[in-house]
Amino acid sequence: KDEIKSGTKEMISSLKKMKIKPIMLSGDSEKKCVAVAKEIGIDEFYFSKKPVDKINFIESLMEEKNSNDKRGGNNIVAMVGDGINDAPALAASDVGIAMGARGASAASEAADVVIIEDSIDRVTSAIALAKIARRKALQASIGGMGLALIGMVAAAFNHLTPSEGAMIQEVIDLVAILWALTTLKTK
Repeated sequence: KDEIKSGTKEMISSLKKMKIKPIMLSGDSEKKCVAVAKEIGIDEFYFSKKPVDKINFIESLMEEKNSNDKRGGNNIVAMVGDGINDAPALAASDVGIAMGARGASAASEAADVVIIEDSIDRVTSAIALAKIARRKALQASIGGMGLALIGMVAAAFNHLTPSEGAMIQEVIDLVAILWALTTLKTK
């Protein structure tokens, strides 16, 4: 009998607060899956799933997501797994998250994100950090392009020489990169 990792119930609760729908796919029996799902607070779960079933499930979610995205949705399918049986589904999802340094190397190689600590609550931390990083990158890009546009307008009206424009562009790039790096200071 596998033990439920500590922090799993809290992670599921956090995912729900983040408006992320957790779904459990397991190769275990129905009886075991019902008990685990009830204990950790998962409403949707599937049992007796082989690796091919997991990849088919992920692919069906991806197809559903893509048809919804055409209507203006912004859904992402993420898969969290820790074994070799999860590797194909990790690779097929938008974001594959492999758990633990002791997990199968195939899972780690197939995943986009590898959480080295064998702590399930790091999944929500990784998602929160990814959202912050995306926001910072967008801010850095838009800010950098805005400043570059101002510089181009100034150069077009002969307020900057070509060498001054080049120097200003380097400073703008540096500021944008430094702003994006502030993500690393986020707790």
